[in-house]
Parts: sequence; C-alpha cells; structure tokens
Amino acid sequence: MIYLLKFGASFVLPPGIFFVCFWLLSFYLWRRREVRAAVALFLVTGIFYLMSTQLVSSMLMGSLERSYEQPAAPAGDVIVMLGGGATADTPNMGELGNVCAAPASRLLAAAELYSRLHVPVLVSGGQVYEDSGPEAVIARRELMRLGVPEADILLEPDSLNTRQNAVFSGRIMKERGLARPVLVTSAFHMERSVLNFEKEGFQVTAYPTDYRTNRRQVFHYNKLMPSSAALDDSVIVLREKLRYLVTRYLE
Repeated sequence: MIYLLKFGASFVLPPGIFFVCFWLLSFYLWRRREVRAAVALFLVTGIFYLMSTQLVSSMLMGSLERSYEQPAAPAGDVIVMLGGGATADTPNMGELGNVCAAPASRLLAAAELYSRLHVPVLVSGGQVYEDSGPEAVIARRELMRLGVPEADILLEPDSLNTRQNAVFSGRIMKERGLARPVLVTSAFHMERSVLNFEKEGFQVTAYPTDYRTNRRQVFHYNKLMPSSAALDDSVIVLREKLRYLVTRYLE
C-alpha cells in the first residue's frame, strides 16, 4: 500500500502532474482531429516521462559510471581531487562554507587514498559564482580535519570548469615534477575529466567515486514513477556526453 501511495503521489506532484496534463492535452487534440499535433505532443511527453523514471535514468547513469573501474591498488605521485560545488556562508563547525554532496564524496575518497599512498593531495576548484564558496579552500580545511597535513595539500583555487581543472592543475604538477596523478572525481564525471587531463599530457590513474546508481538493478514498478531526481540524472548523462564531444573535437 505504501508503494502504491508513493506511485500515485508522483503523478500529482511535479514533474508527474505536467506529464498528466500534456497527455490530457494530446487526447484533447486527438478528439479535435488534430492528429499530428496530438501524436507529437504524446511522444515528446513520453520521452520526457521515461527520462524522469529511475528505470531509464539508472540505465543511462550506470552506462556512464562504468566507463572506468575503481582500481584495487592505485599508484601515483599525487592525488588530484576535482571540486564540484560549495556553499559560501553555511555554518560548518564554527566556520563558514561547505562542500556540496558530490565533492564531499570525492573529498572522502581523496583522504582515504592519502592514508594509503602518502603523496600530496592537489585540490582543484575555484569560486564559480559570486554566491558560491571557494571550493579548493573549503576542501583543504575539510581534508585537514580528516587528518591530511596542511603541508601535503596543494591548492589550485582558480579553475571554473573541468577544462581549467586540468590546465591549471597540470601547471602545478609540472612545476613540482609530478607526473603520475591519481584522479579523483565522480564516476559520471570521470570520462570527460580523463580526456581533459590527457589533453594536458598526463596519463592518469582514474579513481571514480560518488556513484549515483547501483551496479545491480532490480525492477520494481515504483521505478516507473516520475521524479525530478531521476530527470536530473538523465540530464547529467546527456550533458556529460555533449561536453565530452565538445572537449574531444572542438577544444
């Protein structure tokens, strides 16, 4: 009963309610003999509905996250952690600023890798917007709280996107004679990140983290209910694929 209530509620709240309205509109157009418009609206709405289901978004996200496997025994002379968003003025144990969910997972992975490899951690990420936080600066503070010595943390605080992550981090690594980076970022972000670092002449060891979907998928009818979270995952996959193509062929 609980699952049925959740399923029904998903079509009363956004985005489900919009799909219902558009399907009703397509039925209305069909009744008015505007067949082409009705079919087009029905199909487009159907595509957006499918992209908003966990069934489809998990398949899309899973295919992207499997681009690189997490190595059992990574090796390198520097750990490069890419930022992914931070707040500027939210409270954090007496200080201000927090890393967002995705970079928090990356940060934990970087700290764990440091405990195993004992090589410098290079944190890359600037203040992307006026009201966002300085990603690298906040991440350094959190790494220190997790036991990484300040002397072993390198900052790249100027990059605003993945391309700049690679370019600016590459300069720091070349200046310090570091050539074998272990790259830490979200699994969905790894394919494009590796490409950017390869363009800067680095063969990285990919260490994906922040997985958004299970490897093993089990069908349940609730995976057919629309949600903004599932739509967001589908859009992330499409965005990553588009940016990958732009990076490979246009940059």
